[in-house]
Amino acid sequence: MIPSILPTYNRAPLSFEKGEGSWLIEADGTRYLDLGAGIAVNALGHANPDLVAALTEQAGRLWHVSNLYQIPEQQRLADLLVENTFADTAFFTNSGTEAAELAIKMARKYWYEKGAPREEILTFEGAFHGRSTGAIAAAGSEKMVKGYGALMPGFRQLPWADMAALKAAISDRTCAVMVEPIQGEGGIRPLSDADMKTIRQLCDETGAILIFDEVQCGVARTGRLFAHEWSGVTPDIMMVAKGIGGGFPLGAVLATEAAASGMTAGTHGSTYGGNPLACAVGAKVMEIVTDPGFLAEVNRKAALLRQKLEGLVAAHPGIFEGVRGQGLMLGLKCKVAPAEVVKAGYARQILTVPAADETLRLLPPLTITDEEIAEAVTRLDAAAAELETAPAASSL
Repeated sequence: MIPSILPTYNRAPLSFEKGEGSWLIEADGTRYLDLGAGIAVNALGHANPDLVAALTEQAGRLWHVSNLYQIPEQQRLADLLVENTFADTAFFTNSGTEAAELAIKMARKYWYEKGAPREEILTFEGAFHGRSTGAIAAAGSEKMVKGYGALMPGFRQLPWADMAALKAAISDRTCAVMVEPIQGEGGIRPLSDADMKTIRQLCDETGAILIFDEVQCGVARTGRLFAHEWSGVTPDIMMVAKGIGGGFPLGAVLATEAAASGMTAGTHGSTYGGNPLACAVGAKVMEIVTDPGFLAEVNRKAALLRQKLEGLVAAHPGIFEGVRGQGLMLGLKCKVAPAEVVKAGYARQILTVPAADETLRLLPPLTITDEEIAEAVTRLDAAAAELETAPAASSL
């Protein structure tokens, strides 16, 4: 008999009833140090008092009116995003997947309105842009698309970070290039600054729209407000979600005036997108993460965590191969199945997230303390030691 919750998730045997900062707590009081943060969503930790206050205040005034009317909270958040990014305009969604759908539509509509309807969008192997039919067509992997029949046409996947392949594929018929500056689900794989610059240059030369997917790597996760800032290049369209709501469902598409020029009244919409509750929380998140002192602390703590992880790798060469990523978006390349490390961590009350390319993702709240970083690495060390002595350790 099928369970009442559709069984599409392979859930861990854990259930939490409370969160405090970097900790999740089960009903019996057992505390887990959370290095997953809801897959980079709880950027400011669990039950952050500033976000709770913003949500509670807004909930006492107004929850939902729809986009038939002006929404002051939405305007405030849009202004904050435009003020602090490359963008001239923003559209609010409820998720990263919805942001991907609009980004695709926006790029294609741009060319349609110019009278040169380009449709092909170039993406990269290992990408994850969401789970709608359009987003899985963009990613293109068999795991994502198998069994779903005809998908949205017009996507072409290239080898990850292969600039020669991109140069060969891109032309004056290319609609857009869509890429994550740092792949999350793909295994914490960053593009180099040189590659980011090459992609921007090729788009400029051909007129192709450059779309950055910063759903996982954005909102201060790498120590800059958005990951692309490290390279000095900017996109034409950017997808945002996860951390922007601090745990409340919220996403956005940011764009230049030119890239958004085809999206006129009636071309797109969302019943819940940009609702007062989400935008009140998002505005508070933006106020916090755009503080230079906050970003400086993310970078300081990121350096501390990376240093300790390098020591962990050195101490367990049979379990770990290396550290990669940027800021507090780090990956441990594993020599055993990452799921085994995750499982061993459960016994040490630490939560991590597996990814592709034999990688363990570490995506802690950006508010994690130095003491919690030290404790996290101690627990990972114990988990690795357990795997080294376990007779059934699964080597790859």
